[in-house]
Amino acid sequence: MRKLLAIMIALSLFVVAGCTPAQEDEYAQGVTDTTIKIGNAADTNGTYSFIGGPFNHGLKAYLKRINDAGGVDGRTIEFVEKPSDFFNVPAGIAAVEELVEDEKIFALVGHFGSFTVAATLPYIREQGIPMVYAATGIADLFREKAVNDERVVFPVQPVYQTEGQWMVAKVKEVFPNATKIGVFYTDDEAGQNLRWGVVQQARALGLTVVSQQTPLTGTNITPASQVTAMKAANVDVVIAAMNQGPFIQLATELATQNVGKPLFTSYVSSNVTVTTALKGPTGPVGTKFDIYAGAWVDITGDNAANYTQFVNDMTAYGQAALATNAFAMAGWIAAHYFVEGLDRVEGVVTWEKFITAMESAPIKNPLGGTIDYSDGKRWGTMEMSLLKADPTQALGWIQELPLSGITG
Repeated sequence: MRKLLAIMIALSLFVVAGCTPAQEDEYAQGVTDTTIKIGNAADTNGTYSFIGGPFNHGLKAYLKRINDAGGVDGRTIEFVEKPSDFFNVPAGIAAVEELVEDEKIFALVGHFGSFTVAATLPYIREQGIPMVYAATGIADLFREKAVNDERVVFPVQPVYQTEGQWMVAKVKEVFPNATKIGVFYTDDEAGQNLRWGVVQQARALGLTVVSQQTPLTGTNITPASQVTAMKAANVDVVIAAMNQGPFIQLATELATQNVGKPLFTSYVSSNVTVTTALKGPTGPVGTKFDIYAGAWVDITGDNAANYTQFVNDMTAYGQAALATNAFAMAGWIAAHYFVEGLDRVEGVVTWEKFITAMESAPIKNPLGGTIDYSDGKRWGTMEMSLLKADPTQALGWIQELPLSGITG
C-alpha cells in the first residue's frame, strides 16, 4: 500500500511538473483577450506635478490614438495612475507595489523620481515586470549587457554619467577657448553622477574643474556662499549638475551675484517653464548670461512630421496647450516605446515575449534618435541636441547644435 501511495504521489508530481511549460503560454498579468493594463506612479498633484501631469497627459494622448484605431492586435490599452511624491520613497515604493500586486498591471510605463526609481528597481527586477522609460538618469539603469532579471528595465532618457560627459564635450564645441569649468552639484544621485561625468570628460580634454557642492534639503538649495566662492574662482563656464528645482534656485543666485558666465545644465531643465521662470519678462536672469541645456528630444528635420502627429494627438486628447511641453512629449515617447514593443509580440502576450520583442530590433524615437536594446544593451539615449534658452520662442529654446554624441 505504501509503495502504491508513493507511486501515486510521484505521478502527481510528474503531472504538475509536466504542466509547468504550458504556463509560459498563458497571458501575463494585466492581459486579456481585449485589454492590456499598464501604469505608473507619477507626481501629478504635488511639488513636481508640472512634470508628472504633462507626462501622463502625453502618454494618454498617444494611447487614445492607438485605442481609437482598435488598440494593438485587438487589445485596447488601459492606463492606471498612482500619484506619488518623487521625494517620498516609502510612498513611491507602496505605489509601485500596489500597481504590480493589486492593480496587476502588465508593465510600468514612465517611472518617476531618482530616489523612488532607485529604491524600487530591485523589486521590479525581482518581480520580472517590464519597466519602459524612467523619468531619471540614475546610474543603476545603465547596463553594458543586461542579463537575467536586469533585462526587464528599458531606459530611454540619457543616464547621468553619460550626460555629464556630453555637457563638457558641448562646452568645448561652443566655447573652444574655455580652460576652466565650474560645476555646482547637489549631494544626491543626479548631482553626484552628473559631476562624475563632467570630471571624466574634463580630464580627457585637459580642462580644469572647480567644484562646489550645494546641499539639498527636499527640493531646495541655498547656494549663496557656493556662488560667491565660484565667482572668485573666475571660471570660464558654469555647469549645474542637478535637477530642475535646484537649478532654478542656482541660476537665480548666479544672476543676483552677477556672475555672468554661460550656464550649462541637464536636459531635465530644457522646457518652457524653466525658460519663462529665469529669462522671461520678469525673470531674474534676463540677458545677464546665456543658458544651455541638452535635449534628447528633437522636433526638427526628419522628426518634424512626428511632432505634427504629437500636436494632433494632444489636440484630440483635449490638451492642445501642452503641445509645446517637453514633459508631455516625454510621456508620448514613453507610450510609443511600449506600443512598439507590444506590437512586435506574436501570439500569447507574456513578459518574456515582450522583453524579447523589445530587444529584437532598434526602436526609433519619433522625436529623437534610435535606441538599440539588443544583446542586453541598456544604455538609454546617447545623442542629444544642445539648446539655448530663448523666451521669444514658443518652446522657450532654440537649437545651438544638432543631435550628436560625445564625440560629435
